This record gives sequence, C-alpha cells and structure tokens, in this order.
Amino acid sequence: MNRFLFVLLLSSFCFSQNAITNAETFLVKKEFVKAQKEMTVFLEAHPNDLKAIELLGDAYGYQKKWDFAIAQYQILTQKRPKNANYHYKYGGALGMKALSISKLKALAIIGDVKDAFHKAVLLDPNHIEARWALVELYVTLPGIIGGSFSKALNYAQQLEELSKVDGYLAKGYVYEYDDEPELAEKYYKLAIKVGGSVTCYDKLTEFYEDQKQPHKAIDNLEEAKDKHRRNAMHYQIGKVCADYNLQLDKGETMLKVYLKNHSAKDGVPKEWAYYRLAQINKHRDNTAEALEWINMAIAGLPDLEVFQDFKETI
Repeated sequence: MNRFLFVLLLSSFCFSQNAITNAETFLVKKEFVKAQKEMTVFLEAHPNDLKAIELLGDAYGYQKKWDFAIAQYQILTQKRPKNANYHYKYGGALGMKALSISKLKALAIIGDVKDAFHKAVLLDPNHIEARWALVELYVTLPGIIGGSFSKALNYAQQLEELSKVDGYLAKGYVYEYDDEPELAEKYYKLAIKVGGSVTCYDKLTEFYEDQKQPHKAIDNLEEAKDKHRRNAMHYQIGKVCADYNLQLDKGETMLKVYLKNHSAKDGVPKEWAYYRLAQINKHRDNTAEALEWINMAIAGLPDLEVFQDFKETI
C-alpha cells in the first residue's frame, strides 16, 4: 500500500476513535452539550458512522431534546432494521416525547411507541429493557387507548423467564398499580429473597410508603441497612420517621449517624438530613432546636423553597 495512503487511513481511524471516546467520556461526565458538539462535527465528515449517530441521539436524549433524539434513532432503525436496541431507543425517545406533550398529541404517537418496543422484543428474545418498557407502558396507559394489566403481566412473565428478579419486580409493579397490594408485596419480597439488591429493597420501601405503612418501611430499611452497610439507609430511615412522626428517637439517631459518616457518594446532601432533624424536633415541640436545624439547612441550600416554607410553620 502507498505509504502516504496508509498514514492517511491510520490518521483517520485514530481521529474517529478519539472523537467517539471523547463523546463517551462527555456523556459519563454528564457534559451532554459537549458530547453533542463532538458528534455533530464528527458526523459532518462521517455521516454513516452508526456509533456516532447513536451517541448523538443519546446526547440529545439526556438533554430531553426528544425530537432530535428521535431523528437520530430513527436513522439507526432504517440503517439497521434488525438491531433490537436501536428500536428500543427509538421507542424510548418517542415515549418520553409523549410524556412531554399534551395527551391529545401524545395519542398520535403511542402506536409508534408500542410498535418500536414490540419490534425490539421480536428481534431479541432476551431484551430485558424492552420488556420492562412494555410492562410500564401497558400499566400506565388508560385502557381506552390500549392499556392492559393482562398484557403487562404477560411481559412480566417473560421477564421472569429471563431474570427472576426482574420478573418479580415487574409483577410487583403491575399488581401495585392494579390495586392488589397483597400480591404486590408478595412479589417485591420474592425479588428481595432472590436478588436482595438495594433496588429490590428500595421498591418494597416505596411500596410500603405508598400504602401508608411506615412501620413496615422502617423494618425493611433496617434489614437493607444491615445487609448492604450503606450510609444512605440511615437517612432513609430518618426520613420515614420524620415524615410519619413515629420512632423519633430512632430517626434522630439514624440521621446523626448519616451526618457523621456523610460523603458525596451518599447522594443526599447533608442539608436534607438537617431538614429531617428539624421535622423531628418540631414533632417534639422543640421549637428552638427545630429552628437551629432548619437554619442550617437553609444556609447550605438557600434556594430550596421547601426549607423556607417549613421554617414558616415552626
């Protein structure tokens, strides 16, 4: 091969890899505009690069620019009609657009959302995400426009055959929305028994809170805390105690442990723990201490209206 041509091809390949890597890094860092610009420029020279098209669609999606994301994913489905993941992403972007527009306008694209997810399922018998999307779609849609608990359960059963944990969580989700709390609790507990992940425990905790069963929520959180040893669980227990005005001593202890061990990886800023401690002290009629805690919360996050509003109630 001509040496000049070889060097030119190698340089082009390196440029391609660098651009793709840069965009992927920007997405991980949540620098979505930078990823968008990187791929937009790259695609001007390489308009048929599928990875670049997908990354550009992802960058638009993270920015909730649904029409632009839809356009990129649609290109992918046209270029590779047998790629299940492209159809899944296309359906997901369409679905998110449907949630962001009026119900009347959303009706016009719900059929396309379903078709995209069904296509992904047909193309890939093991595509878990597409089945989850169909479970959620059939649960949330009104029956008059195609919602169906029986169809949602059918896809939940398919999930169970692929992954017992996903199947149990999906069934719990369906039964929760179908107003069958005993069955929902049963399957959420089965998910914990089989998987036992933080996500499994979170789903059961959220279910108990929605069912106004804070004692069960606290018991579940304590089991999760003992198993996973995550500081964030201390905050969650304190939150439930503060919200429901129960086991206040335990709630205070958990929140102070959370603050003592707090780090950025815990996710919830310290100011929210201050707010929960203010709630607990208000329940106890300790006005001075409640004000001290809420003032600390406001000092750290002065723009949060919930903190300001709470202070006015003390």
